[in-house]
Amino acid sequence: MKPGGISINMPILECAGKHTRTAGLSHRWGVILAGGDGKRLLPLTRRITGDDRPKQFCCVIGGETLLHQTQSRVASIVPPHQIFVVLTKAHQPFYADQDDLPAECLLIQPGNRGTGPAVLYSLTRVQHRDSKALVAFFPSDHYFSDEPALHAYVDSAFREAECQPERVILLGISPDTPEADYGWIQPGAPLRGSSIFRVERFWEKPCQSLACTLLSRGCLWNSFIMVGRAHAFVNLIQRAFPALLQSFCAMTSGLALADQMALNDLYSQTPTVNFSEQVLSACPTALGVLRADGLGWSDLGDPGRVLSVLARKGIQREWNFDPATGSNVVRTASA
Repeated sequence: MKPGGISINMPILECAGKHTRTAGLSHRWGVILAGGDGKRLLPLTRRITGDDRPKQFCCVIGGETLLHQTQSRVASIVPPHQIFVVLTKAHQPFYADQDDLPAECLLIQPGNRGTGPAVLYSLTRVQHRDSKALVAFFPSDHYFSDEPALHAYVDSAFREAECQPERVILLGISPDTPEADYGWIQPGAPLRGSSIFRVERFWEKPCQSLACTLLSRGCLWNSFIMVGRAHAFVNLIQRAFPALLQSFCAMTSGLALADQMALNDLYSQTPTVNFSEQVLSACPTALGVLRADGLGWSDLGDPGRVLSVLARKGIQREWNFDPATGSNVVRTASA
């Protein structure tokens, strides 16, 4: 494979049994998706920081940024030197001075084109380093009250992905409320000899009444934590959005990965693609879902969820914030 190229028909490593570890930790990679603009949370993060930095560079829960918390979380699951962080050039003022972001782990996108190009760009870099890679993707704006349990579930997903080389494993969160702003996964029958369920379909941000129905049916929240072989992800993109793959193949087949001008040209021609809505939803038969219970998970996508997590943790804020208006900030005493 040429530098930067994408191998669509990579050789398959067959698995002798469910618990085999033939690939081992050396082939486990983590990718943190941190290139979003965080617009829905911006009214709150602006009040906290005084500027327009995206939420991943903000200390929303505790004294560390969400990105730093995610890095620490992922480094407990995969080797730290095998973690990539996908960022966006426009956000450079907010990450340039962070010593915990070594340059060799950063993938800087010229622009934000959604999660589809971010996933594909990181896959080109991972495959360039390791043709046998097992890759786990992590959003940078999540909260978990039980991180050891998360580690165990992701480890299980890695093992399942090793045994099922053509399938991408999703982490489905057991819901406790009919959340209308989350994506939902409808699980099907369990795969033979596995803790993984087939995926029947996705429901993206259903109305409230449908969310209640999905909760009663045993559907799961889509955490957007995904694990699979690099070529399995590429195959998903090939099936669902071939134009995206073709644009990357055409532009990366002969260029050096550090060629910034070529990368700028590539992104100027790249459409915005939502990986969940336009890729995962189009290929449910190539997916599996692992049900995760008791993680205390929240997607910190809007102010209301942040305030809810802080309340559950018993953290007294130094600011009061009305999520409906984005105002009413009053300084109070810290706990």
